[in-house]
Amino acid sequence: MSKLFVISGLSGAGKDSVIEGLKNENLDFNWVITTTTRSMRSGESEGRPYHFVSDEKFKQMIKNDELVEFAPVYDYYYGSQKKDVEELLNSNKTVIFKIDCQGAKTIKAKFTKAKVIFIIPPSIEILEKRLRARDTDSEEVIQRRLVEAKTELATLDDWDYVITNEEGKLKETVEKVKKIILEEARA
Repeated sequence: MSKLFVISGLSGAGKDSVIEGLKNENLDFNWVITTTTRSMRSGESEGRPYHFVSDEKFKQMIKNDELVEFAPVYDYYYGSQKKDVEELLNSNKTVIFKIDCQGAKTIKAKFTKAKVIFIIPPSIEILEKRLRARDTDSEEVIQRRLVEAKTELATLDDWDYVITNEEGKLKETVEKVKKIILEEARA
């Protein structure tokens, strides 16, 4: 069976950027593409970085027990499809999930050998700056994300690794995550 990693963290901490950085570093891994009901943002497409479905379709997937994990997050659903996860785990390659804190807890409970790498920003102030720079959320949503971030920061002891994504140092953050994955995959 493959080695399983979860990249999680605060909304706006840089999870997608870290995953893209790992791809650019030619790290050999399979990535579980999360399914979501939120709308595509600029620069996104089907499968990059999500599978985009309607609320109705997602609810049908829940009803049909087609998801390994799912959660409502900021007015949208996010989840991982069982068929995708099973296929990737049978590939004998490193498998990476990119999911929120709730999903990470579920995956850690279902796959006890999974390693969770939790990405955080250097401060709440920088997180707020990043969320605003995305220019995708209303003021109300930004404030909810900041409140949730403070709650999620209280869970840091739950994770195997906590990495700070320093401002302007994404390459260094990617290197730290890559090193963890390579060392754990050899263990």
